[in-house]
Amino acid sequence: MQINLTGHHVEITESLREYVTIKFSKLERHFDQIHNVHVVLNVEKQQQKAEAKVSLNGAEVFAAADHADMYHAIDALIDKLDRQVIKHKEKLSKH
Repeated sequence: MQINLTGHHVEITESLREYVTIKFSKLERHFDQIHNVHVVLNVEKQQQKAEAKVSLNGAEVFAAADHADMYHAIDALIDKLDRQVIKHKEKLSKH
């Protein structure tokens, strides 16, 4: 799994990059056919926003989350993506 991390109006520190990598390894435990992940971290006034587009085998999944703290926004983003990836995996297994 390749993770591309981009920041708009925010500096991507090593600890932030490591946190994103650890959290996205959770997705890989549920579904091992994740090819590419593009994460965008953005700051708009007082709101921290995290967006991600995940390329799966046969589909693309997008989610976005915002919070006052960037780490909480990333956690919410992972929860949303986790639900979508599990749903996609169940669709594949039914066919």
